Amino acid sequence: EALRLLGENVGPFADIDRIMRDAAGFRMGPFELLDLTGLDVSQPVMESIYHQYFQEPRYRPSPLAAQRLTAGVLGRKTGRGFYVYPDGKMATIAEPAAPAARPGRVWISQATPDFAEQVRNLAAKAGVALDEGQRPGADSLCVVTPLGRDATSHCVAEGLDPVRTVAVDCLFGLDRRRTVAATPVTGPAWRDAALGLFSADGVPATLIRDSAGLVAQRIVATIVNIGCDIAQQGIASPEDIDRAVTLGLGYPKGPLGFGDALGPRRVMAVLEAMQEFYGDPRYRPSPWLKRRAMLGLSLLTPEA
Repeated sequence: EALRLLGENVGPFADIDRIMRDAAGFRMGPFELLDLTGLDVSQPVMESIYHQYFQEPRYRPSPLAAQRLTAGVLGRKTGRGFYVYPDGKMATIAEPAAPAARPGRVWISQATPDFAEQVRNLAAKAGVALDEGQRPGADSLCVVTPLGRDATSHCVAEGLDPVRTVAVDCLFGLDRRRTVAATPVTGPAWRDAALGLFSADGVPATLIRDSAGLVAQRIVATIVNIGCDIAQQGIASPEDIDRAVTLGLGYPKGPLGFGDALGPRRVMAVLEAMQEFYGDPRYRPSPWLKRRAMLGLSLLTPEA
């Protein structure tokens, strides 16, 4: 899914890795992991799974990996992958400095009230005035907090001016990194003011292009869904699926545990919103996820 984000020009690979490490708590970003395993290993595995499951859309590989494999850009073993490795060590990519600008006032969408409260608290601590109107004033930065949607969809649904609207991902909290998405027409001054606001307390903020599910929501929801699909097929027990992923990939939680931590209903909402936006069946929720979300059960709940 990270490769698909890169193919859509949502953000540079280093930014996607930073978001997944800091916001979602992954030990390695997806592109660091691809460089470590090598595309000559990971791409044939992805293609094999896809074909063994009769071109199941959930497992469809990204063409970006195939292109890079053909070019011989394999990762650490060739000294060049998504990163470069002079003398065998990964060269670091500097993070852009945060703008000093701040908005005069900020209006926060109430579509997801607990997410809106996170932004409200952050703005108050930064000393930025809150626009408390039901509709944003003409001089207010508009902030939306999507769950599986993008900033553009919120603008249409809520009648907001896309030139001064940004989205921020609150699903993982705002303590370690903030992901800010601009609409296709967000003005540079409004974009910089948003980045200045969301990095005012020293926590880094990463700007991406508009994306349904943003970055961390989209990648983690996809991982959870595939874990649920494996459980649905009876390939392994829920506990063994999570154990294999935490031990094998170093994820902070297994896919089912991650889904429980975020909330199965919220994960399902992210997937359904992405499926509606992209029209792609790869995002359809697994029956395992849907039934447990509907019943209010843990995703680790086995079949009786």
